[in-house]
Amino acid sequence: MNKNIIKLFLPFTILLVVMACKNEGVKEEEIFSKDIAAIKTKYAPDKRVALFNVEAVKQNESYVLKGESNLPDAVTALKDALKAKAITFIDSIQMLPSADLESKTVGLVTISVANLRSNPKHSAELATQALLGTPVNVLKKEGGWFLIQTPDHYLAWVDDAGIVTLSSKDLSSWKALPKVIYTNITGSTYSSPDMKSQVVSDIVAGDILVILDEDNEFFKVKYPDNRIAYINKNEAQLYADWVQNTKPTAESLVTTSKKLMGLPYLWGGTSTKGVDCSGFTKTVYFLNGMVIPRDASQQVHTGELMDETKNFDKLAPGDLLFFGRKATDSTAEKVVHVGMWIGNNEFIHSSGQVRISSVDKNAPNFDPANLNRYLRSKRIVNSKNDALINLKNTPVFKD
Repeated sequence: MNKNIIKLFLPFTILLVVMACKNEGVKEEEIFSKDIAAIKTKYAPDKRVALFNVEAVKQNESYVLKGESNLPDAVTALKDALKAKAITFIDSIQMLPSADLESKTVGLVTISVANLRSNPKHSAELATQALLGTPVNVLKKEGGWFLIQTPDHYLAWVDDAGIVTLSSKDLSSWKALPKVIYTNITGSTYSSPDMKSQVVSDIVAGDILVILDEDNEFFKVKYPDNRIAYINKNEAQLYADWVQNTKPTAESLVTTSKKLMGLPYLWGGTSTKGVDCSGFTKTVYFLNGMVIPRDASQQVHTGELMDETKNFDKLAPGDLLFFGRKATDSTAEKVVHVGMWIGNNEFIHSSGQVRISSVDKNAPNFDPANLNRYLRSKRIVNSKNDALINLKNTPVFKD
């Protein structure tokens, strides 16, 4: 071939090769992006309860999968999908629990109410709370904070004063011990069997402690961090008796809910120190032996649909009412509030404080704002949804 012709076409040949390489790189990036998105949609659609933070980063001529997850099936599915397409990569995904924790990958809440944050700092948003004696999965440590997962699968950060970390064997041993559950709304534990003695700690409804001994008036108990204290028997029950006899009936749910009247609204609160709207319904159900999802937008996906046309005659006490923005052609539905039906055209909810509102336009406590944004009502009593935990049948606090 004529050398001049070669010189003429050589730049174009190089350009085509470069363009082909660039197109191949773009194609691979699209594959990574689509496959990661697909896996996340399937295995971790709700980041509040499932952790799959993974991305593909190009380094030199290869791609590195970076990030972290506590879902081994999801990570395996992603790698299998990429291998099936002959996409090469370096796996640098950190699987949780972190190896740095060694064997201590579970823990117990050791204060009356642990504040769980969205990020590992006290100034971060209060995401939720966990009660004394709650077992948690520990995923990793960052400074003085632990990333944990609660029995309802919620992911959040707790400072190291809020929990003690344990091995799975130690947690099983703890579960096997007899316990008491505190049933008053709030109170104190004491250094000796005398309510005039030094207070050891505050205590709230739903807190659980190991029982060491008892007399006519007090339970002798042990905290997860080995503190010893005494609880007045009139304010607590043996956990085994409580869980056997407690169930969420219409009557018990209403009775419990009214004990919390006037409790202040607290964003992220799920205890008798303060509650947000879904924290209130969660607390009411927990004190009746059932663990339900944390947020209103999660609770709405449980139970049996009872109404979505404001036909409140179908409702029974204990049913949950959901409020928010209806879906349109361009926007998705958004659930922003929840309350609990108590009968007589009334529902109880946390709005500023725990209060009772009515759907009756002629009632003095009529709530037009919430009636106007009403979406639907669900019945979760006796529901078999996987997101609902009946403590009588599930060994959350005992083996």
